[in-house]
Amino acid sequence: MTVHHPQTPQFFLTSPSPCPYLPGQAERKVFTHLTGERAPSLLDLLSQGGFRRSQNIAYRPACERCRACVSVRILVDEFQPTRSMRRVAARNRDLIGRMDEPDPSSEQYSLFRRYLDHRHAEGGMAEMSVLDYAMMVEDSQVDTRLVQYRKRGADSAFSRHSDGELVAVALSDVMADGMSMVYSFFEPDESDRSLGTFMILDHIERARKLGLPYLYLGYWVSGSRKMDYKIRFRPQEHLLPKGWERYEG
Repeated sequence: MTVHHPQTPQFFLTSPSPCPYLPGQAERKVFTHLTGERAPSLLDLLSQGGFRRSQNIAYRPACERCRACVSVRILVDEFQPTRSMRRVAARNRDLIGRMDEPDPSSEQYSLFRRYLDHRHAEGGMAEMSVLDYAMMVEDSQVDTRLVQYRKRGADSAFSRHSDGELVAVALSDVMADGMSMVYSFFEPDESDRSLGTFMILDHIERARKLGLPYLYLGYWVSGSRKMDYKIRFRPQEHLLPKGWERYEG
């Protein structure tokens, strides 16, 4: 007789599908469910092994002929912004970011749709409905936060009631050893702000203030222009066959 222990995660393997990053390659993923009281500690453990979260699923690439996807995390305490990053931070001094519970809104979805239509119209998320978006934000059994970035109002230092237009959003998990940026999007008409870079810089500071040593950025794919931005935030560690190693490239 086989005894199944409910606290032991079961892992599954997806069928091959076209790789979204490298033309001509096929991707497969190994995944498990994040449910119950053990979900936060399981995510902590799996993140050490290169897993990422999407709703109540933790997944990791398991491609047969390719190892291009490399997990990346920034060393928060050692990070120093470059001159161009400091310019990005200065350019966005008129924004204020507030970290709240993961509550979706129609305003967020409108921004999300503008972002997808402009930046990822052919991607796998292009057909997401408002209900799909709500599930992406709400369906989490770990410590998930939503950081909303708005134009600063006259009294924003004292109250959020004077906060202005929503320009960027980041869905992030708070784990035992760091923050993990799950998904972020921003106003495509504000391209001069470099909002993607700004949100990473802001999350580095948030992790530092929380006393967390790492900011997890997901996967870097050498040769994919979509992923080039991640390699600029140093020092950082990459998950290699022998474990997490400092990137010296």
